[in-house]
Amino acid sequence: MAVRRGYARAAAAGIAAVVLGAGVGELAAAFGASASSPFAAIGGTVIDAAPPWAKDAVIALFGTGDKAALLTGIAIVLLAVAAVAGLLQARWPPTGRIVCLLLGAAGVIAAVHRPDATSLAWAPSAIAGICAALAIGPLVRLAAPQHPASQHPAAPQSAAPSPPQAGTQQPGGIRMGEPLPPRPPAAFDASPSDGPRTRGGSAPARSTPSVTRRDFFAWTAAAALVGVAAAAVGTAMQSGSRAVTAIRKAVHLPKAVDTVPVPASASFDVPGITPAITSNADFYRIDTALVVPQVDPDTWSLRIHGLVDHELTLTWPQLLALPLSESATTLSCVSNEVGGDLISTAIWLGHPIRELLARVGVHPDADMVLSRSVDGFTASTPLEALTDPHREAILAVGMNGQPLPAEHGFPVRMVVPGLYGYVSATKWVVDLNVTRFADATAYWTDRGWSPRGPIKLESRIDVPAQGTQVQAGDTVIAGVAWHPHTPLGGVQVQVDDGPWQPAQLATAVSTDTWVQWRLPWRATAGSHRLRCRAVDANGTVQTAVVAPPAPDGASGWHTIQVQVA
Repeated sequence: MAVRRGYARAAAAGIAAVVLGAGVGELAAAFGASASSPFAAIGGTVIDAAPPWAKDAVIALFGTGDKAALLTGIAIVLLAVAAVAGLLQARWPPTGRIVCLLLGAAGVIAAVHRPDATSLAWAPSAIAGICAALAIGPLVRLAAPQHPASQHPAAPQSAAPSPPQAGTQQPGGIRMGEPLPPRPPAAFDASPSDGPRTRGGSAPARSTPSVTRRDFFAWTAAAALVGVAAAAVGTAMQSGSRAVTAIRKAVHLPKAVDTVPVPASASFDVPGITPAITSNADFYRIDTALVVPQVDPDTWSLRIHGLVDHELTLTWPQLLALPLSESATTLSCVSNEVGGDLISTAIWLGHPIRELLARVGVHPDADMVLSRSVDGFTASTPLEALTDPHREAILAVGMNGQPLPAEHGFPVRMVVPGLYGYVSATKWVVDLNVTRFADATAYWTDRGWSPRGPIKLESRIDVPAQGTQVQAGDTVIAGVAWHPHTPLGGVQVQVDDGPWQPAQLATAVSTDTWVQWRLPWRATAGSHRLRCRAVDANGTVQTAVVAPPAPDGASGWHTIQVQVA
């Protein structure tokens, strides 16, 4: 039992040491290297290295909570490794310290190889590893219970004990001639340490103070709490985040030369239906940035180069001095399942990318623009989508009347109607390379996704929700449908195996946004299957063929089951 308690305490000591180191590392990252914190560096590397099927599975399971799920998974693995480090340190010192240093080294390697690595990117993980290595030794030593010498009185010196006879019973139930039971590992031995004895056989009095179980738990808990507190303070500080947040609040965007009115007829009065315009707080977020980049607009610039007559570098003041117009556009993630919610609509403020490309003089053999984010993410956008005079492909600086939120690309992002975000909606954009699909690839196309990514014709049922109970009688079936950059012609709804019925469409805010629809329904008692399909203005009917998101977007009819009471 003492051995088991010793192992448990050693594991706890390892966990406390690593938590302390990780927390100090996160705190160190707050001073100018937030993107290189141990969790951010390792998490970003995991995101980049994960195969597409793994990313799809995480997004399908957790949606916009994918990053929290990833951080939780990393924390669980880290705690498991920390427990093993504590056991190794107790059994074979200093192997536990070596494990802590290796963890720090892994973070350093991940940090310095990130696309947005700074000159101090190595520091937070290095500090974390060293701190954990320094802490694990003393904490593990505390895990081995010790007792004061007074609890083990010295043997009397008056007479030497006579040797016991073979076969006689000894204290503890062991007979002479029988093998002794194995002794627990030294680190977990509950007896006093073997040391020099006097000629009479007595053990000298200990000069070191005793360490009780209470002492061990106090020190271990203190180390862990300091680590947690340091991580919390580091996260709260995020000096760069606070500075950029203050700058964003002080930004006053120029007045739009053209505005987008949202007519009242764009929204039906149906509780539970998706709003025509998504609020900034509710707008979906799927990207590869584990830590939101903090970009100071005063230092931001956009370089346009490649197959052009002459390069152009655009600064923030220069971009704001250009004519800015509003446009309403629905953005969708290619990972969105049929009926999913990884899709949103906003009123964007920006400048047409086609006008900037016209200024640089694009070569006739170019067919793609490779955009790059400040954190290294890249997207391959078909050139024709950016130069189409009837498509509002813009460099956006505003979202629903405000400067872009940091998590949605402040200070500048791309918005391109009709294309999934992975090939068009680059956030924190700093580089546009005019090139060819034959000569360059992007982040997601390198991982097997389609290089062009047009958004498919889709529709969704919002009301009633899947699995809900509906009261019998007159009610409504409602939802949204979309095919950005292609006008919708209608939506059809089927109840059970009945005929397809045309739904009523709301007014589209623009040809690049989704449209609300509704259908009155007299619900009868029992279980009913509801499904919908959209039809575009050209008469094309949404396909019934079921396809997963990879490699170019999900397809199929959204189908739900409801119970009518």
